[in-house]
Amino acid sequence: MSKPHPVSAATAASAAEQGAWHEVHAAQSGAEPGAAGRSGSWSTQGATVWTAEARDALATDFNTTLQRGVHGLCFSPYLEGQQPGSQIGEAQIRERLKILQPHAGWVRTFSCTDGHEQTPRVAHELGLKTLVGAWLGTDAEINERELQGVIEVARAGHADIVAVGNEVLLREDMSEDELLACIQRVKDALPGVAVGYVDAYYLFEKHPRITAACDVVMTNCYPFWEGCPREQALAYMQTMVARTRAAAPGKRVLISETGWPDQGSPFHGSVPSREGAMQYFVDCSRWAEENGIEIFYFAAFDEAWKVGAEGDVGAYWGLWDKDGVLKFG
Repeated sequence: MSKPHPVSAATAASAAEQGAWHEVHAAQSGAEPGAAGRSGSWSTQGATVWTAEARDALATDFNTTLQRGVHGLCFSPYLEGQQPGSQIGEAQIRERLKILQPHAGWVRTFSCTDGHEQTPRVAHELGLKTLVGAWLGTDAEINERELQGVIEVARAGHADIVAVGNEVLLREDMSEDELLACIQRVKDALPGVAVGYVDAYYLFEKHPRITAACDVVMTNCYPFWEGCPREQALAYMQTMVARTRAAAPGKRVLISETGWPDQGSPFHGSVPSREGAMQYFVDCSRWAEENGIEIFYFAAFDEAWKVGAEGDVGAYWGLWDKDGVLKFG
């Protein structure tokens, strides 16, 4: 969810034929086809009534969780006016990483071009481990730069895990064979480094060759984009993880993205809210810690540019706002 997710005409047509999505946004954000249409299957449990006392208790839980620290955070360093394609400097990356440094053990990056290739080194200098991504899309020249970049970063010792592509199959940017070749190329270049791929959970069921090629299976799980009410989101996210594990027996599986927006338009039964975003963060973090699950929460910072890619909610998934100010607690 950290770069534009253009939806192909074929994807949109398929969605329309199946009645799967009422909005194309579901197709670009990791939702399983038809999931949003299941909104009537959710229980009729009412939303939490947030009294002043309940809000105070939630704020305490949030602060305690953040101060204790989470496994990992998804990181993009963009400031106001920047977006994918903007050149990013080391000083900006370092300043942003220092904000989240006390609160996470790992950071996940999404690109190894346009200055982002500096992030893993800076993160290591700050004591953070790195899940380093190569962004793959429809531009073969950019893909080549990304692959070369992630290999160089890892050979320099700054990648603890490498992710070759993010939601490439979801966006239909590459064929399975093309993606498989990219994964194998990086694996061959980086013996001893854990290499895998990131996509929506159900696509690991549909593409067993991709799943088999991964040292690490990295699953994006978004109950929000499947119309799930916030009160049932943790349980639904757990089923997404269970499906990924079932598709990847014996593999290391981690949650590469999950989150909840605090502002923006509802998506079927999913309603953005300040309290919902805080509670989902607390619930996910607590469950992951108690069960030894590697989780990268989406996201560290709000990103204003994403409004164009995902609608008004796209700008409001961060724990910190676009200016680096903590939003909650």
